Amino acid sequence: MSRELLASQKNNSGILLDPRTKLAVLITIAVFILGGSYEGIMQYYIIVLAAIPLLLLSATRKWKGAVLYILIFGGSLCLEMFGLSRLAGVANYIAVAIVGILLRFTPSVVMGYFVVTTTTVSEFVAAMERLHLPQQITIPMSVMFRFFPTVAEEWSAIGDAMRMRGVRFGGGKVGAILEYRIVPMMICSVKIGEELSQAALTRGLGGPVKRTNICKLGFHVQDVIFLLICLGAFAAQIYVLAARG
Repeated sequence: MSRELLASQKNNSGILLDPRTKLAVLITIAVFILGGSYEGIMQYYIIVLAAIPLLLLSATRKWKGAVLYILIFGGSLCLEMFGLSRLAGVANYIAVAIVGILLRFTPSVVMGYFVVTTTTVSEFVAAMERLHLPQQITIPMSVMFRFFPTVAEEWSAIGDAMRMRGVRFGGGKVGAILEYRIVPMMICSVKIGEELSQAALTRGLGGPVKRTNICKLGFHVQDVIFLLICLGAFAAQIYVLAARG
């Protein structure tokens, strides 16, 4: 299977971050872009947070993801600033809804993609043990780290097989798409979940004995910088709330 999709081996290119730092950045982006307010200084700080996924993708040479992020987020931002005022009626409501969803969800989704594709399962488990999180949280999340990338690879393989048989999206073959793409994907998803759960138990993730881990975790200069940015976001939000009160 693809090394990048499964993140089974450590990628030494780009900005190396501790898994705990990646999770802190992901949570910060989700809190302040997905559910935060855009008042005062936060409207400028959110731009900084939104630029982090682009920086990390570029540093790890994930150019396809970086370009797609620029097109979706940048296009939505330009549309919000210059295009929505020219629309009226139903078109305006639809455009506002789509742009709002894309602007708030895209940074979190892209950052989550970066975390999954650049963090090995061993690194993640070691990081969770350093945080002293219970196994009831660690095991499901470690399985998730393998589940979604594997499902994506299975979807690609099913697509290749169907294209060889002339089954494509469109062309009046809705029934064929449902039968030859959706149904196999559902069956594969169930099978993948069962196999990954069994693999997690086989590796001793649910055992009472503490597992050994050879992953070298630790905070470096780049981790400190990103953690300070995260703390700055919380400080800026507190300042905005104090000014409002």
